[in-house]
Amino acid sequence: MRTLLALLFLSTSAFASQPPNILLIMADDMGWSDIGCYGGEVDTPNIDRLAAEGMQFTQFYNNAKCTTTRASLLTGLYPRNGGQGQEQLVTKNMITLGEGLRLAGYATGMSGKWHNGSKPGTLPYDRGFEDAYGLWDGCCNFFNPNQPDPKFKGGKVRPFGHNDERITEFPDDFYTTDAFTDHAIETIRRHAKSGRPFFHYLPYTAPHYPLHAKPEDIAKYKGRFAEGWDALREKRLNKQIEMGLVNPEWSIPVRDKEAKPWDEDKNIDPEWQNLRMETYAAMIDCMDQNIGRLLDTLDELGVAENTLILFLSDNGGCAETPGGNDPEQVPGPAEFYSHVGPGWAYLQNTPWRRYKSHCHEGGISTPLLARWPATIEPGSRTDAVGHIIDFLPTFLDVAGAEYPKHHADHDLIPVEGHSLRPLFENRPSERLDHEALYWNWSGTRAMRQGDWKIAWDKGAKAWELYHIPTDRTETQDLAQEQPDRVAAMAEKWNAWAKLTGVKVKK
Repeated sequence: MRTLLALLFLSTSAFASQPPNILLIMADDMGWSDIGCYGGEVDTPNIDRLAAEGMQFTQFYNNAKCTTTRASLLTGLYPRNGGQGQEQLVTKNMITLGEGLRLAGYATGMSGKWHNGSKPGTLPYDRGFEDAYGLWDGCCNFFNPNQPDPKFKGGKVRPFGHNDERITEFPDDFYTTDAFTDHAIETIRRHAKSGRPFFHYLPYTAPHYPLHAKPEDIAKYKGRFAEGWDALREKRLNKQIEMGLVNPEWSIPVRDKEAKPWDEDKNIDPEWQNLRMETYAAMIDCMDQNIGRLLDTLDELGVAENTLILFLSDNGGCAETPGGNDPEQVPGPAEFYSHVGPGWAYLQNTPWRRYKSHCHEGGISTPLLARWPATIEPGSRTDAVGHIIDFLPTFLDVAGAEYPKHHADHDLIPVEGHSLRPLFENRPSERLDHEALYWNWSGTRAMRQGDWKIAWDKGAKAWELYHIPTDRTETQDLAQEQPDRVAAMAEKWNAWAKLTGVKVKK
């Protein structure tokens, strides 16, 4: 027995003395509760495995929008330029995850959606990723990325590439989720053999519109959502309460104004309405299958024990309806361009209010799972408040590196996130908490300070105030009761807005 314990200690010590490999996986436009371990109906055994073998976060935040989330995730900073633009969000006075970890001796790779610049000098290959493959823009046809995007007048082809080369031809059996994973596995295999620790960034495009999925994956979900979003949201909520994810004393918000009752909206075309969510679920299912391939690869290479994996979503479920609600746009096949719409997004964000592009909890709350077998206790859960700006300082911390003051002849903006490592190592009292967190996107904004949050929705005339421990579902606006608190928090938000270039319309 003593020999076994000694071997276990030596094994753990060996892993602890080596910087961990890091695999950062991100879904696109996936709601907080879509995966099984957060209460959803989609079959996600591999993602759920990350929760069972790692740590589950219940109060982690993104930036509510594709571009700004990616910019913060990459740089450890809030978005500058008021969050506007693509090339303007990751600039030379910022360092990226790829650049920072490369300086720390890591082999770096990226597979998937970049969306922070498609011009020379702004590509991932230019910003620290030794081998980068994927979509440089926001969304594309899953079966043929070179097919024009009908959202734009006259069509627009989204740039897709490998390092500094453009790719315009794709095989007949191409599907982005599979292709991104193929490249990730190939790159990880090569980097694992190099003798250096590796970092791989894998931002999938699933389940962002257009709704494209394989027929066999869609078939698995036939009829699973036939009860509609109202009934299924109630079921998800009950499951979340049983799982301890949601406080049963919270009031549940009424249906968001964009979402109509299921009994009314299904009449557009019941079969088409169901197929939208069935296809969306199939896209997540396929992503989960591919994550299973990645886990198998890490096991095969013998590096799983000392590999930190994180899984999250870039924003909440999406209520956007490009092209309107058109049953002739059939979810699934490559030739059509469809979306889930606000009703299903209302389900996807259970139990929160609002959607992607909004700063209420439905827009900014993300599932986050972290697995690092050498360090993280299996099946653990934390309600520590965190934000995607925490990733870069966390990764540098576990890599044994410092955040630099200068890079490539530029003075760097000081990092704004804090390391999550104390949480991973079960030292929560050593975790440096955020004094406040801030958000802004296109007329919607928010700030969280401790237990309190102010929010301003699109078209609103004043700040709302919520006490998060008793009302994270944001149903009881206390702004009129506590105007001094609102004023003090708003003053801090205004200072942050000035710092980050937000232009507030009067």
